[in-house]
Amino acid sequence: MKRRIFTAAAVAALFASNLSFAQTAPVQKATVQANNVVLVHGLYADASSWSEVIPLLQKAGLHVTAVQNPLTSLADDAEATRRILALQDGPTVLVAHSYGGMVISQAGTDPMVSALVYVAARAPDAGEDYGALAGRFPAAPASAGLIKTPDGYAQLSESAFLHDFGGDLDPVKAKTLYAVQGQASQSIFSARTTQAAWRVKPTWYAVSTNDRTINPDLQRFMAKRMGAQTIEVAGSHLALISHPQEIADLILKATGR
Repeated sequence: MKRRIFTAAAVAALFASNLSFAQTAPVQKATVQANNVVLVHGLYADASSWSEVIPLLQKAGLHVTAVQNPLTSLADDAEATRRILALQDGPTVLVAHSYGGMVISQAGTDPMVSALVYVAARAPDAGEDYGALAGRFPAAPASAGLIKTPDGYAQLSESAFLHDFGGDLDPVKAKTLYAVQGQASQSIFSARTTQAAWRVKPTWYAVSTNDRTINPDLQRFMAKRMGAQTIEVAGSHLALISHPQEIADLILKATGR
């Protein structure tokens, strides 16, 4: 416990000078070496969406944990991430796919977080209406396949999942992932973050150039706005499955390796 408190204080001190700039421009600080990685999944998925990336990070000697988001609200998902962060013993790289970007933007100000990695992920500013931001770009095809239930939840149709969400996956793999997709509360679609951790933490972004779920140009806009070190991956929205080595390599850079 003493080790965690000391390390948290050290990481907090590293970023404290940035807090006054939180509402001006994002900053990029020197990369802190981290041995821990926490992975956050998005909508229409669960933690198994990281199954191809996890072994690559573990092979590099990293301690890896994947958050299982309840998808009941943004607040609940951020709290689930904070619980996992509390278990880490030192600087931690916080990684998100898709909607998970909102979760790490909200929870990523935690002093244990040394860097953020966004993988085809949402990255609204604090208080920003993500739906309005996305509306400035042509709609991605997957949105037409959203199925809403009377009790306030939503998921993608099988057709949208296979062709738009994970269009470059082996069909057998894609159907397996479709079978485990999480049902998301419809409240998430209008939720707004109150924090933008990317304004005060070193940030990386992987743009999926063939994405049919989040417009690639919207991804490029968010990556540029946050000043992220950016790569482009010729993959679908599920590039973390179809191009795991490229995603793992980006995460490794964020750990200072």
